[in-house]
Amino acid sequence: MDKFNNMRVFCRIVELGTFSAVARELKCSTMMISKYMAQLEASLGVVLLNRTTRSLSLTSAGEAYYHRSRQLLEDLADLEAATGQMGERIKGHIKVSAPIDFGGMYMVPVIERFLLTYPEIKILMTLDNKPPNLRIGNFDISLLVTDTLDPGVVARKIAETELCTYASPAYLSEQGTPQHIEDLSDHRCLHYVDTPHGDYWLFNVAGELQRIKVDWLLASNNGRALCQAAALGMGIVRAPRLSAAPHLQNGELVEILKDYQRPALAVYATYLQRRFYPAKLTAFVEFLLDYFGK
Repeated sequence: MDKFNNMRVFCRIVELGTFSAVARELKCSTMMISKYMAQLEASLGVVLLNRTTRSLSLTSAGEAYYHRSRQLLEDLADLEAATGQMGERIKGHIKVSAPIDFGGMYMVPVIERFLLTYPEIKILMTLDNKPPNLRIGNFDISLLVTDTLDPGVVARKIAETELCTYASPAYLSEQGTPQHIEDLSDHRCLHYVDTPHGDYWLFNVAGELQRIKVDWLLASNNGRALCQAAALGMGIVRAPRLSAAPHLQNGELVEILKDYQRPALAVYATYLQRRFYPAKLTAFVEFLLDYFGK
């Protein structure tokens, strides 16, 4: 019996939630995953997982074993990575998750520069506004535009952007310019979904955050699409300045309700806390800090 293999399988079951998901990841049968778990529990003499036809849950012994096993496996991976990189060039794959707008508008030039510097690196970038669970292992690094962070991750601030309210000059000429946030109820709104705030827009009112529920005409998880709609005169949009920048530069959008602007949102590079960080990850994070710092 390969104890380390069975330990890895157990940890992936906890992280992915089902035997079948682990079987797909490891390209083997669900029956084989069940066999690995049976071997592990038999060798330990305890039940690690409560199994029903619909769900899995950790026993108290399983909870303790998972956390210690995860640390041991991470330490082993760190040791192998550190040893393998001695005297070698930085190389390998980096899996990156980034928000749709930030990744699509700003990350490609960064990656192009980085790959010129480190030609033996390959980068897989996935664009999604929903932050991934880094513990699952699908990503090495997650870029977030946020004002809240989950515990258990390292967060390096690489940039920041204001969250502002915009409309086209043509729309404001036809519909009037709102002077107070309460006036938004009389306007067509373009809503950015996939945020923690649901159907609400948050504003700074005398130093305190106030939520306004908007009756939106168009909603999307793509800020660039919403800004384009606003530039066409379809309504008022609330979006990060980084998404609106091209339309602001050519005058298609103007900022309104400036007195209610919230503090800037930070753009973070986040990754799991570890004792040792692979050289490829360290190089990429430091490159991001330097690029956006300039």
